[in-house]
Amino acid sequence: MQPACTPLRLIRGATYRDTRRLMQPTREYRAVSAIIAAAPLSLTVPGHGLVGDWLAWVTGTTGLPDLNRTPGRQNPHRVEVVDADTLKINCANGAGARPESGAGQLIYQPPIDLTGATARLVIRESEEGGDALLELAVAAGAPGTLVVEISAAETAALDWSSGWHHLDVTFADGTVARFFRGPVTVEQ
Repeated sequence: MQPACTPLRLIRGATYRDTRRLMQPTREYRAVSAIIAAAPLSLTVPGHGLVGDWLAWVTGTTGLPDLNRTPGRQNPHRVEVVDADTLKINCANGAGARPESGAGQLIYQPPIDLTGATARLVIRESEEGGDALLELAVAAGAPGTLVVEISAAETAALDWSSGWHHLDVTFADGTVARFFRGPVTVEQ
């Protein structure tokens, strides 16, 4: 697996907080049985299988063209789990629309199981290595979610202006996977 290259921009004296979602490579497909055209938009997807808020695409709906997004080409929606059969998309407003019920699919990549896993962010002098400039544990949040947080006190104490980071996850079985890497810049 090739880690995602994500730049990291820190501001001295400011808290840095970012949520990273770790997804399996395979996709799940679930039928959308109803769309409630309101604000926010609500989807009935029986047995959708999501256990927490997640990222998903919706395809094949009619009456709400902005709702449809193509996996791999367009960004997914952030869906909020209401219950085992209902999802909301807070950034979508369906008020006044007339979507066709029973049309469309919800598509998502399931979260990676982080049970018993630990994650670590390391910032080094350069991509090739060098001394570690900053190391910190990364907290696992909801399923498949890591929360990278660097406190205001930690960023205020930084005495360097650039580096290279990587974020590794050590799973319960001892397997280590690098999910993210990239350049780091520190601004005043």
